[in-house]
Order: sequence, then structure tokens, then C-alpha cells
Amino acid sequence: MYKQGDKKLINAWAFYDWANSVYSLVISTAIFPIYYAGLTASENFADLEGKITFLGTSWTPITLYDYALAFSFLIVALLSPMLSGIADYAGNKKVFLKGFCLLGSLSVMSLYFFTGKETLWVGILFTILASIGFWGSIVFYNSYLPEIAHPEEQDNVSAKGFILGYIGSVILLLICLVIIKTSVFGFFDENYGTRLSFVLVGLWWLGFAQVTYARLPKTEKTKLPKDNYFLKGLKEIKKVAHELFGYRELKLFLISFFSLSIGVQTIILMAGIFGTKLGLPKLNLILTILLVQVVGIIGAFLFSRLSNKIGNISTLKIVIAIWGLVCFISFNLTKETPNVDVYFYILGSIIGLVMGAIQSLARSTYSKLLPETEDNTSYFSFFDVTEKIALVFGMIISGLLTSLISLQSSILALAIFFLASFIILSMMKKTKYVE
Repeated sequence: MYKQGDKKLINAWAFYDWANSVYSLVISTAIFPIYYAGLTASENFADLEGKITFLGTSWTPITLYDYALAFSFLIVALLSPMLSGIADYAGNKKVFLKGFCLLGSLSVMSLYFFTGKETLWVGILFTILASIGFWGSIVFYNSYLPEIAHPEEQDNVSAKGFILGYIGSVILLLICLVIIKTSVFGFFDENYGTRLSFVLVGLWWLGFAQVTYARLPKTEKTKLPKDNYFLKGLKEIKKVAHELFGYRELKLFLISFFSLSIGVQTIILMAGIFGTKLGLPKLNLILTILLVQVVGIIGAFLFSRLSNKIGNISTLKIVIAIWGLVCFISFNLTKETPNVDVYFYILGSIIGLVMGAIQSLARSTYSKLLPETEDNTSYFSFFDVTEKIALVFGMIISGLLTSLISLQSSILALAIFFLASFIILSMMKKTKYVE
């Protein structure tokens, strides 16, 4: 049995980032959004106005994609509090981690069957299910952080997970690029190679997750009769909600996290489609996203060290200010901008520097703010629900402003949320581990 602070336990926990981050990069950010945008823009897919039909309704492809993701985030937001309450009561959160991981990885592999207009429902359905699997597993994965690492270690441990995730996802993306661009020396076309990459992502995610499962503790507390499972789960989450909103700094941080998540996650999810709209070739887009991941390794490391010196809140405020700058640069980029590809690479570098930093610091800051409790999963479900509801807002805002005005206008609107997050963080008082 491994104890808190044990290096092997910490490494096993962080390795799940290595396993699941390939979904974030290949499916959420790089290859699938570009594949989806290219496929739905083809002449035999869309009508003369560039609209596609789904469930008897006419949509712009980007809006349909936005709303599909928003729906998946809403499902996770509704499910995770009750499931985490059950997991805390029963002590079986590893079961839920495994279940969501299996759902996500199998759904990603099923995207292989999304080939054209007739199989649009496959692309949308399994985009939703893969997203539910990924984000659902993250709820239970994150909740292990306060159990496996001491408070003073959590910034570095959280950053270690993200760094491993960046390295693993970059390796697989490079493998996928070789398969896609070479078509494995002429055995199949580029689209088929892209679909094969979806299968590789699912296999990588499910396969490497076994390393984490082998060492994470299994702490089954009690055997529950079937008739009170959900009742106990609801009571558990109600108790935690009452406790959580009694902590001023924790409450303020969640509000600030909600606001910044609207901006961060929307930009990450829309980056590939934004580049497509700027007219960048598919390979250039993927290479830019690859650059983001490489710079992200450096950013997660540097900002975790900076937080050790000047504190989590001050570091987060610096990172949020840089994200605001990203919004203004993006707003001023259009297809007609001279050297737009160079500006897009610069933008990618800036995003990479702060992307891993803000995700890693937000996770560890929240973990440090938690009271001593056995209900870590329930507490972290509020963290993850906050992020998912923010994602729903972000996707809806992006979809509406893109359809009514432009994609650039939707990105500029996100700057307001970064400003709000910065102001709320400034209202927080110093605590023992968070300054």
C-alpha cells in the first residue's frame, strides 16, 4: 500500500495525464476538428449557403460542433456531482475512473466510422460520448491529488502530470502525422490515415491508463444495498455543497475559475477551426498545435516554479493577463492579414506558454484550498462541474457570436471573462498554502 507523498504513487497518478492527454490534443484540438471542418465544408456535404442538416435542422458546421460539445459538458456537469457523492460514500472512485475512461476511449475509436454526410450522426454522437468519457474521468482523477501529494508538493505534482501529458500527446501526434501525411507509403489516402489516428488515440488512452490503475489505492469503505446508492450519493454531495460555500476563499476561487475557464477552454477547443478559417493549410495547423504542446511543457514547468516563489494567486493573475492579450491578438487576425501564418505561430507560442500553466495551477490551487476531508471526490466534482458549465457557456457564446457576427468577435468577447477572473482573484485573502 503506497502512502501520501510516495514517488511511485505520484508517478502512477501523473501517468494518467500521459494516457488521456492524447484525447485533448488529437481529438479536441488538432486532427479531429480539422478533419471535421474539412469534411463538412466539402461541396457534397453542405448546401450552397454552407449549411448542413442534422436532426432535421439546418446548421453551420462550427455551430453544430460547438453545441454538440456544449451538450456533452452539460451531461458531465449533471452527472458528476451525484456520481462523485456515491464514490466518496462507497470509496470506489477508481471504478468510476475506469468506466469513464473505457467510454471515452471506445468512443474515440468509433470516430473511425465518420466518413461523410451519411455518417454525420456517427461523428456527432461519438464526439459527445468521447467528451463525456474524457471529462467524466478527469473528475475522479483530479480528486486523487490531495490524497497522493502533500500540500506543499501539489503545484509541482500537478505540473508533472501536465508535462507528462504534453510529452505523451506530442509523441502520438507525430506518429499520427507520419501515418496521415505519408499514407504509410501509399497504402491508403490521407482521410483514411486520419481515421486510423482516432483508433490509435483510443488504444493509447486505454492501454497506458492501466499503469495508473495498477497503483492507485482502492479504498472500498462499505458494501451498499442497491436501493440507497443514489440517495446516499445525493446526501453526500449536499453535505459537501453546504461545507464548500462556507469557505470564502474557496467560493471566490471557484467563481474566478468559472470565468477563466469560459475563455481558456473555448479558445483551446476552437483553435484548429480558427486556423482553418484563416486559410492555413492542414499541416501548418497541426504543426502549430504541436508547437503549442512543446511550449506548454516549458510553461507548466516555469510557472509552477514561479508559484513557489510569488504564490499561486499572483502567478495566476500574470497568466490570466497573458490570456487576455491572446484574445486581442486573435481578434485582429483575418485571412487578409499580411503574414497571417507567422502571427498564428506567435499566437500559438503564447497560448502554449500559458495553457499548461493555468490548468496545472488552477488544479493545485483548488486542492490546496480544500479543508481536511475524506470527501475529495465530491469537492473536486464542484471544481469540474464549474469548468463544464463554463464550457457550456463558452461553446454557446462562441456558436451564437460566430453565426451572428464572426469567429473573431466571439474570441474578443472572451476577454471580458478573463478580466472578471482577474478582479475576483484580487479579492482573495492569503491562506496557509495559497498566497
